[in-house]
Amino acid sequence: MADRKDDRGISRRKLLAGGMVAAPTLALLHETVPHQGLHRALGGDHPTAASAAGSHAGSHATADGVPLHANGVGTAGPTFRAGESVDHRANGFNPTEILRDFDYGRARRLASGRVLREWEIVGADKELEVAPGVSFPAWTYNGRVPGPTLRCREGDLLRIRFTNGSQHPHTMHFHGLHPAAMDGIPDVGAGIIEPGKSTVYEFEAEPFGLHLYHCHVAPLAEHIARGMYGTFIVDPKRGRPEADEMVMVQHGYNTTFDAEGNQLYAVNGIPFHYMNEPVQVRRAEPVRIYLVNVLEYDPINSFHIHGNFFHYYPTGTSLEPSDFTDTVIQGQAQRGICELRFPHAGPFMFHAHKTEFAELGWMGFFEVG
Repeated sequence: MADRKDDRGISRRKLLAGGMVAAPTLALLHETVPHQGLHRALGGDHPTAASAAGSHAGSHATADGVPLHANGVGTAGPTFRAGESVDHRANGFNPTEILRDFDYGRARRLASGRVLREWEIVGADKELEVAPGVSFPAWTYNGRVPGPTLRCREGDLLRIRFTNGSQHPHTMHFHGLHPAAMDGIPDVGAGIIEPGKSTVYEFEAEPFGLHLYHCHVAPLAEHIARGMYGTFIVDPKRGRPEADEMVMVQHGYNTTFDAEGNQLYAVNGIPFHYMNEPVQVRRAEPVRIYLVNVLEYDPINSFHIHGNFFHYYPTGTSLEPSDFTDTVIQGQAQRGICELRFPHAGPFMFHAHKTEFAELGWMGFFEVG
């Protein structure tokens, strides 16, 4: 791929030149711009970032990466210094909680017998700490990246009231079947929702499967890259077998705001989070992963698990798997369900099988107990 860089000559390839263990990513970032540190390497005080961010004011970072797992799982890859993490409370969300947080809305049964589910979603501008000491001016649904995981059953009537509390125009575009007026795109139905305005999206939940929603306002790439996306699950009428279910949304942060790749990659909001807080699962019990790729500025993403294989259901619209594998490739908006059991106890790594993405944050561990 091209050797992408910002106007100070800092490229992702240069950041990674030392390798995963010999020169951990965040330490190398700090060394690349020794006078300004990680803050400037990730886009702080960048003229493009300033113009794009409005009130963005990044903070100077002192974090260095070390090849040491904070919870002692191992030293196979870079993560933040032991004991260091972002301020989850200030961010308003924790990726460990996002993993199994399914929002079924307010549900009631109508006289017709159909179930109506209702949600209140608010668009908001929010400064997030995406690495220790590194801030990012995100655009969010309900104050988090990714937005809430909306879940329902095939045939439910869905009513989503969207209020735009951001300083920027937004919409909510859902993947799935619905009338044109409910599509959440400019010049159709309610069209663009300006700051301070609201609208209601109402449609039937179909087809069953794993879907997503995102903002559909130009420049579309920036609205998605800033954090305007979330998962939308429609369960089949007869449901799925019992399992330990979790959502993994793959994405990145273009901290230089140059639309030339990303400087950080993550699952569920924070790079390296599941290195520092491994995903807890039980040996031999079924696990179901709802895997969604919304990565902007890179053509593909991937998911690979160590020491195991999974059954893969593309888009989740079939009850029969298409593959039995340990690696899956996804383009943007592609998604699928991974079902597996862990036959052995212990720590098992998962990550993008694109080394660059893994070294810049897209990696974690399952801790099988």
